[in-house]
Amino acid sequence: MQRRTLLAAGAAALAAPAHGQRAQVLRFVPQADLSSLDPIWTTSNVTRNMGYMVYDQLYGSDSEFRAQPQMAAGHVEEDDGRRVIITLREGLRFHDGTPVLAKDAVASIKRWMRRHAMGQKLTTVVEAVEALDDKRLQFRLKQRFPLLYEALGNPVAPPCFIMPERLAQTDAFTQLREVVGSGPYRFIPGDFVAGNGAGFARNAAYVPVQGSASLTAGPKLAHFERVEWKTIPDAATAAAALQNNEVDWYEQPPPEIQQLLARNRALAIEAMDPRPMMALMRFNFAQPPFNNAAIRRALLPAINQEDFMIASVGTDRRLYETDVGFFTPGGPMASDVALEPLKGPRSIEAAKAALREAGYTNQPIRLLGPTDILIPSALTQVAMDLFKRLGVNLDVALTDWGTVVQRRTSKEPVDKGGWSVSMYAFSSMDFLTPATNPTLRANGNGAWFGWPDMPRIEQLRDQWFEAPTLAARQALARQIQVEAMQDLPFIPVGAYRSQTAIRRDLADRVRGLALFWGIKRS
Repeated sequence: MQRRTLLAAGAAALAAPAHGQRAQVLRFVPQADLSSLDPIWTTSNVTRNMGYMVYDQLYGSDSEFRAQPQMAAGHVEEDDGRRVIITLREGLRFHDGTPVLAKDAVASIKRWMRRHAMGQKLTTVVEAVEALDDKRLQFRLKQRFPLLYEALGNPVAPPCFIMPERLAQTDAFTQLREVVGSGPYRFIPGDFVAGNGAGFARNAAYVPVQGSASLTAGPKLAHFERVEWKTIPDAATAAAALQNNEVDWYEQPPPEIQQLLARNRALAIEAMDPRPMMALMRFNFAQPPFNNAAIRRALLPAINQEDFMIASVGTDRRLYETDVGFFTPGGPMASDVALEPLKGPRSIEAAKAALREAGYTNQPIRLLGPTDILIPSALTQVAMDLFKRLGVNLDVALTDWGTVVQRRTSKEPVDKGGWSVSMYAFSSMDFLTPATNPTLRANGNGAWFGWPDMPRIEQLRDQWFEAPTLAARQALARQIQVEAMQDLPFIPVGAYRSQTAIRRDLADRVRGLALFWGIKRS
């Protein structure tokens, strides 16, 4: 009764598009507000999804994660692979009308390399990335890097998006406020209102590659004149808009809303990604108490992955997995090695005793979490209850996702606005291998937020890149997991299958991410 009333009220708050305009406009409710416009500065999935509308890459990644030329017409290798020359396709232009030149790609690659897990590895073997002329750029490498094209086309945030040199020369740790790409849609600055939404217009000058669309590879065909992102934090209001045909796509409805929407024949509940997404508890290693590995390990007896997953996706066992380690379940690197501390009966009392033995003496712990993005919010609620039952000196900082994205960059102590622990969810592809997993980087200040410094994990990761066979890489991944369970760069808290809600008159959605090419009204 109350839900129906709320749905009706929410529906009245949104205006439906005129019938004649509907075929030309796609209205989308993202999982959270678009709080950052720089897809290199942040790993936020919301910003990455925006990035794929606006920017393009030299190489795309198909559904099997094989690199395919995208902005690149092709490449040649010389000197036993230590010199790689990439030629740009003809007709590439940025949305401001300027041609895409090799110098733009060079500057974009250099900025991306500072932030991406594979890009950071690439920096260790690169002597130079330079433009040969307007159409050609080259890599001069200290040694052959077989994963070069996969790195340039990797969809894991932040992807290697190509932007004008004047923007790409901005320090990688400084946010860009201007959005200029060469992709299938143009960002409309006047339509962007923080907390409300964003607008995108079809790029009529975009020239797609040939072939079939597969994840981020192939032709990026924009079938809508406009795409409108509508930020609707209240799930019931978003559901009402979808049911009343006022929006077309609701990226991440909560479990109880999915059940409601599934009864509507005009709507479909689909898996966003055929592989499970990963959830984790991340620590701040720059500040006590979690700079102490023993205190991190003391939490393990109390971690119940099923609690986190049920809070996130409900009780349907088909939608989540437990006994999850540091790599995507079902992926080539996943195993159950060293996961015993996460299995079996759980015990708050055992964790309390372990905390005392580890030297925890009631230091303040600040849990940083969002209120307006489904999975991290649910994970944070479970973590909050867990820490309260452990009796720690807990402070909870709940805020909007945009503020979390900004605040997690702080290395300050808790009493100066810093944080101690935070909960996150990542796309399945992010955790498939050590190469792509940003939270397994353990290179101190160069690592993802939390900044773990674990030389042994870094050493094994370097060996993984050099391993000659799949079996050798899998063996190294198992060793990495052993080390990770000892040092805990993060604690895995399960894996889940993200569901999205979309109107049935939309066809040909590219599976894997919230992508806006290929999709059309049938």
